[in-house]
Amino acid sequence: MSQPTSLRIPSDVRDRLDRVATRTGERGASLATRLIDEGLRMAEHPGIVFIDAGAGGRVPTLARGPEVAEVVEVLTGLDATGEERIAQTAAWLSLHPSEVRVALAYYAAFGAEVDEERRLRLEVAAEERARYDAEQALLG
Repeated sequence: MSQPTSLRIPSDVRDRLDRVATRTGERGASLATRLIDEGLRMAEHPGIVFIDAGAGGRVPTLARGPEVAEVVEVLTGLDATGEERIAQTAAWLSLHPSEVRVALAYYAAFGAEVDEERRLRLEVAAEERARYDAEQALLG
């Protein structure tokens, strides 16, 4: 049984919802409900993602691989360019090159968010390193 619920959705999110609903042929409300359900399931079961199945519908799948921020970090740290950079990133992270391309596509769409995550990672790493150094100094 469903209940009417009112949500305030930022306009950019609503625009993306409408675009995806148009592309998939779903009603916006049905798509939003499905995505909320999938999101909650993924939150309750880390490591699970939902993908479009070849036979139709969406299926839960084991997620494999590092976070997008990690892929971008490795990719930007390499001297190679173009396809060689993708191949080296894939090899470094034990991924298929297509998985690197998925991360790059996500970064192209949400780069500011990924860059903020990268900044926070560096900040946490610096804090952890300072704590480690202080501990080692005490140990003499």
